[in-house]
Amino acid sequence: MKRLTKTTVAAGACALAFGALAPAMASAASTPAEVEGYSADVQAAAVSALVEERGIDEAEATALLGSQDAAVAALDAALQQLGDRAAGGYLDASGKPVVNVVSDAAAEVPSLVDGTGVATKLVEHSTAELEAARAALPTVVGTAVATDPTTNQVVVTVADEANDAEVAELTAAAQRLGDTVRVDHVAGGFDTAIYGGEAITGGGSRCSAGFNVNSGGQNYIVDAGHCTGAVSQWNVGPSVGASFPGDDYGLIRNDTGSAPGAVSLYNGSTQAISSAGNASVGQSICKSGSTTGLTCGTVQATNVTVNYAEGAVHQLVQTSASVNSGDSGGALFAGSTALGITSGMGGGSSFFQPVTEALSAYGVQLN
Repeated sequence: MKRLTKTTVAAGACALAFGALAPAMASAASTPAEVEGYSADVQAAAVSALVEERGIDEAEATALLGSQDAAVAALDAALQQLGDRAAGGYLDASGKPVVNVVSDAAAEVPSLVDGTGVATKLVEHSTAELEAARAALPTVVGTAVATDPTTNQVVVTVADEANDAEVAELTAAAQRLGDTVRVDHVAGGFDTAIYGGEAITGGGSRCSAGFNVNSGGQNYIVDAGHCTGAVSQWNVGPSVGASFPGDDYGLIRNDTGSAPGAVSLYNGSTQAISSAGNASVGQSICKSGSTTGLTCGTVQATNVTVNYAEGAVHQLVQTSASVNSGDSGGALFAGSTALGITSGMGGGSSFFQPVTEALSAYGVQLN
């Protein structure tokens, strides 16, 4: 289900940032070491999520966070070098970067990544085959389609609210594609929803403020397009851009006079944001939003298409971090790196618009 989630705009040093501290978060003192780029509260929340999700101890989780930036960089470099010889890649449960290769490329690839710390995995389906399978599937409202590099499959997630006749057609198409496609079923649906309440507000609606950015001396907030397209005037300034569906990013002019390069954690502390990047499957992440606050989890998929009732949104990031209505527009990040803008939720997962695309589209840079 897709739900609007934008981060709140606080006053003073925390203005236009997002998130609330998760109540079960461990204290900073309980972590074995400081991880560069992480505030104490975000590190504690990320470590807690890793311990719960992966069954490792705090020291192992802290070490994983400490090595994650280097692992993501090595994975990105390997995928760029290999091009279409690779069939996707991910970070495994231990944080090690892995690239998939098909049989005809298997002989040459190991020598290309030797010494980089990147492992290779032999898989059956190439990226072209997986993309062809995705293209062969009919579009059905109430479904999400992703490519899972860990299983080398296209994964179709079908919500209960999807039309039965259309689901039957979709399932038949998936069966014709054999083990290239996996169909999963989840309760509920994929919905958009702007709640009335606090955080950034306008027209009786509420979202969460995203990342503070600037262009030509003017401050803006990048946010969810389904928020900025629905509300023309917010309590922080007017909407000046919206792309939804297709994408889910928008722009709000920030007239508050405060636009720090940091994410509010709703407990009086912040997480500094110094760069933007793209998410990788298996990466530990956190998100901040005005409804659910600071929550953390793992990237489950990238290049995800979610078929909302309003239309399909493509190339989203899917994670296990909790979001809910009113969080839309809020920030997805890994330490000091901005990754995405909260788009929606459904089936126990959350979905985010990649922030790099939004920055490029509007010609803005992070504060």
